[in-house]
Order: sequence, then structure tokens, then C-alpha cells
Amino acid sequence: MSTAAPGTLFVVATPIGNLEDITLRALRILKEVDLIAAEDTRRTRILLNAHDISASLTSYHDYNKKSQGKKLVAKLLAGQSVALVSDAGTPGISDPGYFLINLAIQTQIAVVPVPGASAIITALSASGLPSDRFSFQGFLPKKANPRKKVIRHLKDKEETLIFYESPHRILDVLHDMMEFFNERKVAVVKEISKMHEHVFRGTLTDVFSEIQQTKIAGEYILIVEGRGKQGSVHINDALHEVHLLMQRGINRKDAVKRIASTYRLSKRELYEKSIDHASAT
Repeated sequence: MSTAAPGTLFVVATPIGNLEDITLRALRILKEVDLIAAEDTRRTRILLNAHDISASLTSYHDYNKKSQGKKLVAKLLAGQSVALVSDAGTPGISDPGYFLINLAIQTQIAVVPVPGASAIITALSASGLPSDRFSFQGFLPKKANPRKKVIRHLKDKEETLIFYESPHRILDVLHDMMEFFNERKVAVVKEISKMHEHVFRGTLTDVFSEIQQTKIAGEYILIVEGRGKQGSVHINDALHEVHLLMQRGINRKDAVKRIASTYRLSKRELYEKSIDHASAT
């Protein structure tokens, strides 16, 4: 009695908003596989219907990943092919896809990525911030103290930082970032690839004020510039940030301390120059 060769687990990227943002290869794979494992079968069915694809669907999400993961691996071992899709974008990024992928690898099942849309890369490409080095941080903690602890830990990172955030906490997160990141540049992308897509760009203070005046809804991606390398920040830029902090009610000494710490400048030199700058303006 012959044993069927194991099937293949295809990790298929799907649209992050616009249903047209899917590759020809992804559409072919979704048509050909025996089964599609979807984070939300209702949302995936909308995508399949839009592209006239009739396929068997099964749910695979964070709450059933262990039990369903074993069932899917059993089907793969029996020779069936399975496409793993998330609600939007590339599976395995801030979703339970990694669990099934690791399970398949451990069972020596072939895992084939089918590239496509990624909210992280799409947002970064339109941010106007450095993209040669970046770090994806996912969602920050929901509670204020743990969130501030994480942001404080990240304040000395030199690479561009990327976060996901919900509409319920977007202003709180920006406010906390203003405390530790000061007046860094930021791009906040709202509803990426959807009808009401919008990119807010500017300093943290500017973007915070702008978002306050808008209808806060949908999903947000935050791209924050990293800390400038020592010596790479012009003193006039540092003085400008000190001035902005003082406009927010922070006294000169504390404002200088923050900016000097952020950019590794001499507190004494920055303080003296800030006084001279104020006298000259």
C-alpha cells in the first residue's frame, strides 16, 4: 500500500484593502488548492467571490490554532494542498499564521510563500521616512504604563519604527510618543488601500493635533523616525525642538534635557545656545 506524498502549505498574501491588490499567482493558487484556511471565512469569501473562485474554506484563527493546526497538518500529510490566508496582507504578521507554519515545518511539510500585499511595507513606502533600516513592533500594550515602558525602551533605536494601532488608542499612543520621542517626524497611515486612505505627515505634535480634528475610525499604521545618530543632528534642529517643547509648557531645563538625551548632545552647550537663540529671536 503506497503512502501519499505530503501536500504543500501555501502562505498566500491577500489584499489589505482594495480587492484588486492581489497577484495573478495568488489567484491561481487559491483556485487550485484543496482547502483554504482563513482567519475569517466571511471576509475571505468576499475576496473569492470578487474573483469568481469557488473553493473549500475552513476557519483557522487565534482561538482554534492548536486544534485546527493539527487537523490541517493531518490533511497535508494525507496529500492535500492548503492555502493559508489572513484577514488582510501577508499571513504570519501579527496573526496566528506563524503557529501553523511552524507546525508544518516541524512535520517536514513544504511551505511555499506566495508574496503580495503587506501593510507594513506599503505604509513605509509612502511615509517619506528612511526605509534602509526599520523595525516592526506590532501593537503596543493596551495599558498606559506597560506601553510607556516599551516606548521608553525604543527611544534610542536609530532605525525607523513601525507600529499597528487601533482607533481607540491612537491619540493616547501619539501622546505617549511625544513624551519620549519628542518632536520626531512621523507618518500615520489611516485605512491603507481602502476608500478613505489618508497619510498624516509631520512632527508628532503636528500629527497629534491634526488627527484630533478628524473622524477617528479604521486601522492605523504609525511610522516613526529613529533617533538621529550622534553628531548627525544639526544644532539648529535641536534648538527648534527645544522651542517646540517649551511652547507646550515644558520649562527650558527639562526641554533641553530631553532633546540632548535623545540626540546625545551636550546639555550645557544646548542650554546656552537655546538662551542665545531666544535672545536673537
